[in-house]
Amino acid sequence: MAGLWLEEFNEGQVIHHAITRTVTEADNMFFSTQTMNPQPLHIDRHFAAVTEWGQPLVNSLLTLGIMIGISVHETTLGTTIGNLGMTDVKFPAPLFHGDSLRVETEVVSARASRSHTGKGIVEFEHRAYKQDDTLVASCRRTALMRARPEAEGTI
Repeated sequence: MAGLWLEEFNEGQVIHHAITRTVTEADNMFFSTQTMNPQPLHIDRHFAAVTEWGQPLVNSLLTLGIMIGISVHETTLGTTIGNLGMTDVKFPAPLFHGDSLRVETEVVSARASRSHTGKGIVEFEHRAYKQDDTLVASCRRTALMRARPEAEGTI
């Protein structure tokens, strides 16, 4: 199991995720059409060519999903109970077809649950950068996490 247990998260800890990902036109087109988003900025190259961007933008929800997805292996894989929420979602710069993402996660806080033994709440700040180190996305995510099984009194 690659995810970290509640006790392994420390406030201020920054995790530089090993996985990176280039976003393709196919990724963007498939995601936009599967999620029923007809925005021509995402799915119509000719429409997008005459906008201030000059090309299609990657759907921001795809960017958010990839950013959080990249973080899972080294944070919550197999150790999370579930997401409690996402806030402060920002997209300060555009992402285009062919851009590659790298992600880092900062632990904002981690604490034991006051009402559930063997569980706790971790708040993450995820940040995604493209290949030229431009920040393209960030968000805060709160997750309900499992404590190490020994901490629960079970093996």
